[in-house]
Amino acid sequence: MLLSCCAFLYLFMSTLTQISRPWRDDATVIGLVGIAHASSHFSHLLLPLMFPVFMTTFGLSYSELGFLMTVFFVVSGMGQASAGFVVDRFGARPVLFASLVILALGCLAVAAAQSYLGLMMGAACLGLGNCAFHPVDFTILNQKVSAPRLGYAFSAHGLTGNLGWALAPVFMVGLSAAFGWRTAYVGAAGLFLAIFVLLVWQRELLLAEVVDHKQDAAGVSTLAFLKIPVVWWCFGFFLLSTMTLAVVQSFAVSILQALHHVTFEAATFTLTAYMLCAAAGMFVGGFVAARWPRQSDKVVAGCMTAGAICMALCGSGWLSAELTMVILAATGLAIGVGGPSRDMMIKKATPKGATGRVYGMVYSGLDTGFAISPLIFGVFMDHGWYGATLLGAAVVLMLSVGVALGVGRRTAHV
Repeated sequence: MLLSCCAFLYLFMSTLTQISRPWRDDATVIGLVGIAHASSHFSHLLLPLMFPVFMTTFGLSYSELGFLMTVFFVVSGMGQASAGFVVDRFGARPVLFASLVILALGCLAVAAAQSYLGLMMGAACLGLGNCAFHPVDFTILNQKVSAPRLGYAFSAHGLTGNLGWALAPVFMVGLSAAFGWRTAYVGAAGLFLAIFVLLVWQRELLLAEVVDHKQDAAGVSTLAFLKIPVVWWCFGFFLLSTMTLAVVQSFAVSILQALHHVTFEAATFTLTAYMLCAAAGMFVGGFVAARWPRQSDKVVAGCMTAGAICMALCGSGWLSAELTMVILAATGLAIGVGGPSRDMMIKKATPKGATGRVYGMVYSGLDTGFAISPLIFGVFMDHGWYGATLLGAAVVLMLSVGVALGVGRRTAHV
């Protein structure tokens, strides 16, 4: 289903853009990169969706389940920080192909797991496969898409990522219910390999320039970007904002069941609705980013504030089950609108010729947030502090607002 939806997006964009050759070229690249990005986000939910099954099958606690996600994102974060250098040195395309194959192998490892150790090995493999997508994607987009359309490119990139998140529950829960959870992971492996075949077929469109990263003409070290303070501010923004998203992905289903006694299917549907609303927000956010490119930090701050308020309302216990599910989905919309402006904000902080390295480092903050959050909030969940888990996520999201405004102050001259 993920492949068919992404392929439809690709074909639709290609057909739509017959009126202009440059726009058609841009749209084709955006569509292919979007498919790759969707597969990365799809992998984020492969483990959390099966948490209830793993608790029954292997007798695990929420903390142990949260540690699986920590393994995934620690490996992904460490890999992502170094993947930027690999992308700049060897090119984005071969790294992308290798990542899809590794994701397929990770799915097969989880499918074959007979113990908690086996699950951790599968989680590590999945994290390794996931690590390179952001440096790869943004290197290709920044090189192959014309500058006036980058806002729309970032919007489509974020939208397809959220589609990957939205389709994962449908794909995994559907296959698991019909054929068992191990078969669901085998199916996911087949999906990654099918995307691999599609991108190999269209490989000429994904060719990006290779950067000599030993030293540039002025003799500046390739690690010089690490001395730029705003790069670390961007890292901090991703770390904090992603901690909130990790709570939704890992624990929203369990929280809804515990606080409001909704069915597993209804709670899973709410998670899917959150992701679909985030995708819709990304679509709208593309126009916002294109209209106000120099105000990206303020757009991000406003959207994160709205999302934090929604999240706090969901954790307050003041709302009915139905309204809680609606507001939680609306949180995804608010955060999604800020996505393209977030990427524009990062672009302004990126020195020329260091796209892979900077995006790799900055987006490793995303993996760090995903790794830390389950450890902290998994303890909350084990103590039955379900509402406090959502309230804590809202507080962390508000901290990211201040960091986003700090990035804006440090890139105001760009």
